[in-house]
Amino acid sequence: MTSSAKQTPKRNANATSTYKPTGPATLKGSTEAKRLAAVILEVLAGLCGPAAAAKAVGISLPRYYLLETRALQGLIASLEPMPRGRQRTPADEIADLKSEKKKLERELMRLQALLRAAQRSIGIKSTVEKKTAKSTTKTKGGAKARKKPRPQVRANKAIAALRKPDDAEKKPVEAPKAAAAPLKSLNASLA
Repeated sequence: MTSSAKQTPKRNANATSTYKPTGPATLKGSTEAKRLAAVILEVLAGLCGPAAAAKAVGISLPRYYLLETRALQGLIASLEPMPRGRQRTPADEIADLKSEKKKLERELMRLQALLRAAQRSIGIKSTVEKKTAKSTTKTKGGAKARKKPRPQVRANKAIAALRKPDDAEKKPVEAPKAAAAPLKSLNASLA
């Protein structure tokens, strides 16, 4: 290999470049802001005095000093050391909290399903009531319709009737007196 034929390392075409163009041509801002910055730099370099610079821009001398102070403060603030790495924004925090909420809701639903399955397997009634939709519906006129009556189970009625103290149990049924005389005679003849 000759010294004239230097090989440069090949760059990955998919790799992102961290190179950012610099220099006066890359400065952003309005033309008025750039003109004021140029005048302030001329004063700081000693090319002209503050009064001449203020007159050239068309502002008063106190206003010029105010702008110069702001420009220097901006220069100092931009040169402060910046924290390394990616900085978290409030939007990032909100997105993280939303994803964490969804994850926790899925975990809650999974655990509730496991609880219901365990309760069914050991025969315990579920303590968690399912959320039901409102049973009121709207009619054509927009007013709320009445709730439909809840059907009663016939078995519940039968159980209630069986458990209810009956008047028949308290008072035995007596036969009429006219019918009782022939029964007594019949009982006496059999004996």
